[in-house]
Amino acid sequence: MVIKMYKVKINKKECIGCGSCEALCPHVFAMDGDKAVVKQELTEKECVNEAEAACATKAISVKKVPDKK
Repeated sequence: MVIKMYKVKINKKECIGCGSCEALCPHVFAMDGDKAVVKQELTEKECVNEAEAACATKAISVKKVPDKK
């Protein structure tokens, strides 16, 4: 079984602190004051893709980590 891994980052300058990422994927995102933070930079949680799509300012970037051979 292959587990997909994702690398997640937030551009703090672009983040408006709406909290949609935390609402969609609370295992990975949290609010720290008026900005979102990443609790886990590497994760297998697919909800990060939903959070990236929902981000109003496109402050979230998600990249699939290549499978190790």
